[in-house]
Amino acid sequence: MTEKMLNPISSSLKGTLSVPGDKSISHRAVIFGSLAKGTTTITHFLNGEDCLRTIDAFREMGVPIEVKGDTVKIEGNGVDALQEPLHPLYLGNSGTTTRLLLGVLAGLPFHVTIHGDDSLTKRPMDRIVHPLRQMGAYMDGREKGKYLPLSIRGGKLNPIHYQSPVKSAQVKSGVLLAGLLTEGKTSVTELAATRDHTEHMLTAFGGTIKKDGLTSTINGNQSLTGTQIDVPGDISSAAFFLAAAAIVKGSKLVLSDVGINPTRTGIIDVLQKMGATMKVVQQREIGGEPVGDITIEYSTLQGIEIDGEIIPRIIDEIPIIALLASQAKGKTVIRDAEELKFKETDRIEAVVNTLSALGVSIQGTEDGMVISGEQTLKGATVDSYGDHRIGMMIAVASLLSKEPVTLKNSECIAVSYPSFFDDLDRVLVD
Repeated sequence: MTEKMLNPISSSLKGTLSVPGDKSISHRAVIFGSLAKGTTTITHFLNGEDCLRTIDAFREMGVPIEVKGDTVKIEGNGVDALQEPLHPLYLGNSGTTTRLLLGVLAGLPFHVTIHGDDSLTKRPMDRIVHPLRQMGAYMDGREKGKYLPLSIRGGKLNPIHYQSPVKSAQVKSGVLLAGLLTEGKTSVTELAATRDHTEHMLTAFGGTIKKDGLTSTINGNQSLTGTQIDVPGDISSAAFFLAAAAIVKGSKLVLSDVGINPTRTGIIDVLQKMGATMKVVQQREIGGEPVGDITIEYSTLQGIEIDGEIIPRIIDEIPIIALLASQAKGKTVIRDAEELKFKETDRIEAVVNTLSALGVSIQGTEDGMVISGEQTLKGATVDSYGDHRIGMMIAVASLLSKEPVTLKNSECIAVSYPSFFDDLDRVLVD
């Protein structure tokens, strides 16, 4: 366990920054490149621990994958060339790898066991195991398949129409990937629109998918072709710098080449609603995904109410939004965010405990939190709970404290942003 002392510095944030590649897109590019025939080259790949677990899993299934810096080259030979792994697949902390990979493994004629670290072992997998069992997959694990380790005996599946009871792009994607390996049409209807990178990625590899409102329908046994994928910057990583610039006096940042897929830009909507001074310019498309440059500067923010359809679009950003709220005028209320309980940790509890320790008046609720604004932060020793987004929130919070903040388990940040502290140092000025 690594402790990192975050000393208070009377600084602002200035300059231009390019954040690492999008985590969700990096995972999916490796998966589809491994299922396709031909060469796939991925540039600006997120070379973080979670995405490397996805690469490791497909290497274990015989896919030649070469990694040089943030460029990945995959020599795909199609689904039929995948091989049964010789060893159990260790997926570390990556929930995305696990839930999407289960969809693939369900349709392959293999026996595979998957396991992960302590955090991943506590995260519920029944949400994806249940629909895959409906399709005919044989899966078992702790508490009847709710938790890892899981054992999968894959094979011939049946198409289904699945009404998802959770707002989860991972569940949608896992079922669609299983449908890709199934004869006939498989569809998923969501409670609310979630990120649609799987749909974009399938199209980029030459596949087709039909969208009708909240329902996505895929035809099975499609042949995919290797391609070039340029991964945009991850807006979930950019969110920490957007927030820092908005609440640290004297700050002005430009974040370049950030993905602005509408299913992911809830953080921009929240900042604008709170009154942040920001704009998105140079909007364009990279690899089928919209990108832009975001300029933001210190602003006087206003507390707001956040609930309903925007929640799936900000689910990974709520920890840093809670910190934003602590500096805004008035009260901020977050509702309908019960999905936070099933992340790397229970993020409602983790955010409330962490910000309370730093002097913020915050109360947790069953589905969110209530945060009082205009708070003065104090020094403390606080734990990331092994959650990268809690760790980065604490680092940003330390910029507002007049006393040192000690971050325990700081190494978890490498899951999604290995260069986070280097980038933070780069834009901090006296």
